[in-house]
Amino acid sequence: MKTKLFLIGLLMFSILSCKKDEVEGEENELITTLRLKFTTGGTTQTFSFRDIDGDGGAAPTIDNIALKPNTTYTLAVEILNESVTPADDITKEVKEEADEHLMVYTPSPANLLTYTYTDKDSRNFPIGLAGTVRTTTAGTGKLKVQLRHQPPANGTPIKNGTVTPGSDDINVDFNVTVQ
Repeated sequence: MKTKLFLIGLLMFSILSCKKDEVEGEENELITTLRLKFTTGGTTQTFSFRDIDGDGGAAPTIDNIALKPNTTYTLAVEILNESVTPADDITKEVKEEADEHLMVYTPSPANLLTYTYTDKDSRNFPIGLAGTVRTTTAGTGKLKVQLRHQPPANGTPIKNGTVTPGSDDINVDFNVTVQ
């Protein structure tokens, strides 16, 4: 009987003393709207992802991006939660928590366009709410846009300027035509 009690006590101690990595900060944001604003020569084109009811329910609407070849654009991003009134401007939260967020732009094919970050957080890692896009020759493909949430774990920052740590607040594939 003492052996059983000892084993139960040991098991309880083991379970209670196991500690998972604690991720600090808030959970992922609810994002219903993502707007990409491409500006060149004083003209701005806005392309959007909208999913007002969030995951599940009605399908999102995703604009097709149409850009000119061999052109440099400034890119500004607007992120909203329009499931509430008034809409929450998630862009402000991302700026305030820049050390925990990274916008990632992945073109496919890779030579369709290039993205250059122009904004940095307090540790000099990119944020991605502002940047430049340079298109190449005419072509079609996709642009994956992700907002990575990268809060500290156990008090240690995990954001390192790459897509790897953290989780997606949003992950959208836009169709792109360069013509």
